[in-house]
Amino acid sequence: MDLNKYIEQGISSIASALSNFYISEGESTDFLVSLIPSLTLSTERRQSYEESGHHIPPFLIASIASKCNLRCAGCYARAGGICSENQGEKELSVDEWKNVLTEASELGISFVLLAGGEPLLRRDIVGLAANFPNMIFPIFTNGTLLDKEYIKLFEKHCNLIPVFSIEGDAKETDQRRGEGVSKNVQKAMDDLHTRGILFASSVTVTNLNLSTVVTESFLQDLRSKGCGAVFFVEYVPAEKGTEALVLSEDEAESLNKEVGRFKAQFTDMNIFAFPGDEKYMGGCLAAGRGFFHVNPFGGAEACPFSPFSKLNVKEHSILDILGSPFFEEVRRIGKEDAMQHSGGCALFKHENEIKQLL
Repeated sequence: MDLNKYIEQGISSIASALSNFYISEGESTDFLVSLIPSLTLSTERRQSYEESGHHIPPFLIASIASKCNLRCAGCYARAGGICSENQGEKELSVDEWKNVLTEASELGISFVLLAGGEPLLRRDIVGLAANFPNMIFPIFTNGTLLDKEYIKLFEKHCNLIPVFSIEGDAKETDQRRGEGVSKNVQKAMDDLHTRGILFASSVTVTNLNLSTVVTESFLQDLRSKGCGAVFFVEYVPAEKGTEALVLSEDEAESLNKEVGRFKAQFTDMNIFAFPGDEKYMGGCLAAGRGFFHVNPFGGAEACPFSPFSKLNVKEHSILDILGSPFFEEVRRIGKEDAMQHSGGCALFKHENEIKQLL
């Protein structure tokens, strides 16, 4: 299937799920009235750039924080140098992120995934995102810092969607993230559900929790708590010594098969698999095919799992970054890999080759 057509179908599905959720809650009509026209305008902008020879991805991953209040086992952000308590580089300021989001909006980027570190540590940037109602901001958080002020912000600005990172049941989540984390996440979910605020969940899938999280009962439990979307992310062994947790080829295939079944069954939820969904889109979506990544210091990277950058948003426009020789070469690597590999993160497998491009 054509990449742009497939992506637009996905965006329509997301918009439909958002609409259905808030219609059922009987609230947020102003948000719903503006949602479809905003997404349509963004699509038209991307199509206009496409016609002039510039492919604009609909997604941007923005790691806005270089610190985190947790130390989760196997964290890609710490392993890749994004997250640390002793960073020598300076994080992007509010004004610098404002410039990034303004250009992204003008280009037609519809979704900006806020990550980190722990993004809720940057209250200033989350508040800034609320001022861009034409874009959707999934906020990937560990859920332990959700307070009354954030709940009020999310209640008022429905384009901000908390995405809670969990590992399965309470035991599995606490085992990776720390004792008591699951209890905090459950309280955060309850608080949002009580107020009719949409949230999502992100699940890192390993060969240890596969049989727990990729099940109907697990999804039904999340849905009953108010969860409107689930991201299944295959574990990438960014931290040395954790390779044993990676899904086998058969397990990855099983995950993709079950996700396909769940998408048809749970029609009131959006269910995604990464990188599993990429097999239907001609390979790796990084480096601007479907998304790209800006780290907390402005470095423009192909993907959070491939933390290498030649250009910075402080000095270069998003348009120049997407068309840069570095991103073009990374896209070539991803396309060639799609024709021969059987699963897993393509760029992580080609780490040495990408490093040579630097």
